Amino acid sequence: MVEVSTPPPLPRGWSCRHIGDVCTIFGRIGFRGYTVEDIVPEGQGAISLSPSNIQRSTLILEKCTFISWEKWEESPEIKIENGDILIVKTGSTVGKTALVKNLTEPATLNPQLVVLKKRRINETFLGYVAASENFQNQLASTAVGGALPTLSQKEIASYVFLCPNDPNEQQAIAAALSDADGVVAGLERVIAKKRLIKQGAMQDLLTARRRLPGFSGEWEAATLSELADIRSGGTPSTSDATLWDGDIAWVTPTDITALDGRKFLSGTTRTISRAGLRQSSAELLPEGTIVMTSRATIGECVISAIPLTTNQGFKNFIPKDRADRDFLYYLLMSQKKGFIELCSGSTFLEIGKTQLTGYTVRVPETKKEQEAIAAVLSDMDAEIQTLESRLAKARAVKEGMMQNLLTGRVRLV
Repeated sequence: MVEVSTPPPLPRGWSCRHIGDVCTIFGRIGFRGYTVEDIVPEGQGAISLSPSNIQRSTLILEKCTFISWEKWEESPEIKIENGDILIVKTGSTVGKTALVKNLTEPATLNPQLVVLKKRRINETFLGYVAASENFQNQLASTAVGGALPTLSQKEIASYVFLCPNDPNEQQAIAAALSDADGVVAGLERVIAKKRLIKQGAMQDLLTARRRLPGFSGEWEAATLSELADIRSGGTPSTSDATLWDGDIAWVTPTDITALDGRKFLSGTTRTISRAGLRQSSAELLPEGTIVMTSRATIGECVISAIPLTTNQGFKNFIPKDRADRDFLYYLLMSQKKGFIELCSGSTFLEIGKTQLTGYTVRVPETKKEQEAIAAVLSDMDAEIQTLESRLAKARAVKEGMMQNLLTGRVRLV
């Protein structure tokens, strides 16, 4: 006999509601869309918000499109105000949400967004509901369109959520989650500041603009081939399964981006077999090799913490005795602009081994100074990584709070 599960009972004083019962959803009406001719320079119109302005449930106004005042006035129902809740309804980032805060400029929506207005419950509470796992699961199950998923306002209005009937409890939940967001935002600001400080230190220390105590003398020119043995990568035939899923790590650019700026690579998504190594141009590289992307995205580096191979989208540097490994890592990271300039004129960016072999840099004449510079920058990286670990924990705590507070599992009043 199959046991049928029953939904948990509603928390006392809570009810199950539809989004459409607690607010009105507005979007840009088709015939009021705008064209390139309606786009104006900054200062000559209103901001037209797009999905790119929403990052981690926060409205970011660093890069904005502006439309004419006439177009802004044409759709008063989607003039954006503080307290509004934005939802991406079309495109690859469908479902992203943001509660509008601290908006000081006139703004409206592009056709990919909708806005929740005329709210009849606490707006901050509703903003967290829109970002919740329950809401996002409903959204994922109703989005249609395949490569370009989309949602209708009717579908969004039908989503259900649990809500305390007491406005004071809504406010208490909103305040607790806002406090958790404040912790996250504070750590993000500190990390951003530390990264800027590190960037400045790299610019100073890797160009001899600033010297560490105890070091003097001129730096000397060296080609990258004098500092490292430069190797390439390769890909075994994908039609032969025996060449794959072995015990040899095989790096792709996805493995680099997944590190999110961390310095060491200790595992890969895919592996190749010994036969795959023999039957391709991939080379087995020792631990401590500096792996650098050389196609499309140029100059992203990591240090291998294990022996590995790479695909052909990399150039890999095995440091010679003249170069400190960590110093060379930071030096290569600082040369992105120069590497990209070598690719100028190409539709598809790629830097080759020949170009890198003769690429000239300046380095301290003693390895001891290289080590000292690397130690300073490594300490900065370690501090940033510690802060990022705290940030990840703070985000996890907030997610746990949302799951508990927005379901009534934990009560605050």
